[in-house]
Amino acid sequence: MPTLRAFCLALAFFGLTALSAPIQWLSIRFGWKLQKSYPHAYHKFLCRLFGIRLHVIGKPIQDRGVLMVANHAGYFDILIMSAAAAVSFVAKSEVVHWPLFGLMAKLQRSVFVDRSRRSAVAESAAVIRERLRQGDALMLFPEGTSTDGNHVISFKSALMGAVESDIGTDDHTEYAPVQPVSITYVGFHGIPLGRETRPFFAWYGDMELLPHVWEAFKTGPLDVVVEFHAPLKVGPGCGRKQIAVLAENLCRQGQLRALQGNWGEPPDDPAAAPA
Repeated sequence: MPTLRAFCLALAFFGLTALSAPIQWLSIRFGWKLQKSYPHAYHKFLCRLFGIRLHVIGKPIQDRGVLMVANHAGYFDILIMSAAAAVSFVAKSEVVHWPLFGLMAKLQRSVFVDRSRRSAVAESAAVIRERLRQGDALMLFPEGTSTDGNHVISFKSALMGAVESDIGTDDHTEYAPVQPVSITYVGFHGIPLGRETRPFFAWYGDMELLPHVWEAFKTGPLDVVVEFHAPLKVGPGCGRKQIAVLAENLCRQGQLRALQGNWGEPPDDPAAAPA
């Protein structure tokens, strides 16, 4: 039965993607508003199809440009975050060359960053800044890699500088907010996930992609807690390193609450995360 489930899910995924890709391409080509809303609807449907139950806390900023920053446990984070909010992603340049996933990232209007060249990072920050000016919600995983889903590692601050500069008009200075987001895999088949079972869904280290996807499809329904924290105030005097530390602490606290089963409780200390 697990193999049959995985086969059916894979068949449905490829069929839906084959139908959706041309729609999204046309939306981008002709500048339709659908280019932002369609990936959101597509991933929400995929979550239902795969049996991924999202438990969303807080509200994502969707009415203006925002840089969302989250902890990262693997490729399922893309599906989960896009289902929870209408976002585009900031991804490493290697993703472009991944079979199918690279095409999907392009169709979601991702910003690709070559971290091996300092000048390329600066260019990417400029692209991010322009997208924020246009009102886009961009999702960044500042850990720079995925983890086993049991802890949050240090946030890199390089691309946080994209929100430090003026993104308003010539006569009005405005800075994009930064909204931390905690993503935590908490259960499957109604059973709490532990350190031994969370890697069934978390993809990290030297795990091979396609075999991991197949095993995840076979494993069964997944419960995920997504917590949108209060946005951080950004402006003069609040540098990228300070932003990174604040966001990292909030994501770590959110993940810890979810791992302990306390994710329904009201959380953020206003002093730690000014609204």
